[in-house]
Amino acid sequence: MNFDFNTFMQQLIIQVPPLLFALTIHELAHGYVAWRLGDPTAKNEGRLTLNPLKHLDPIGVLAFIIMKIGWAKPVPVNPHYFRNPQRDMLLVALAGPGSNILLAVASAALAHFFVAFRILPLFVLHPLVAMLAASVWINIMLAVFNCIPIPPLDGSRVVMGLLPPQAARGYARLEPFGFILLLVLFYTGIISQVIMPIIRFSNSLLLG
Repeated sequence: MNFDFNTFMQQLIIQVPPLLFALTIHELAHGYVAWRLGDPTAKNEGRLTLNPLKHLDPIGVLAFIIMKIGWAKPVPVNPHYFRNPQRDMLLVALAGPGSNILLAVASAALAHFFVAFRILPLFVLHPLVAMLAASVWINIMLAVFNCIPIPPLDGSRVVMGLLPPQAARGYARLEPFGFILLLVLFYTGIISQVIMPIIRFSNSLLLG
């Protein structure tokens, strides 16, 4: 298979802006909900910002370019500030994927709007709609991927918020091994087999 550098660069130009925005909103949502629940840690570290440079994980961006699955630098959260740590951590965890679902729906709505009404010249319309379509895919991917219940992904925080306290503490002890487990599941293709059908179905549901 020949590598087409021009096509690769065109894809990057279309995909990188929505990726940066999706990652930024995801982490900002975590930090904002934590701040509203009493934890100032993210705010004190300058993470309540739309500046993507504050949130980027270079490895996560590289993983997206290579494997089409990426992540950002996690927002710091200190549950000791929360009145109900278990419940509030669950809410903070849900904020990230929830924000990506909202972004996917908004991007799809805008794409349908611009295609239906054609209020822009074609040389603007085509790349804009392509970028919005990429935004739908990227945000669905981030939401679904982060809902995998393996520490330190958001899905594991949700599971910990639903488990009895003692069971949640035992589950949290898996976190040092979570990244290794994720790598194994990546390279064996198990993660793709599980999440790609969900991503494709959701993408087709929103874009038609």
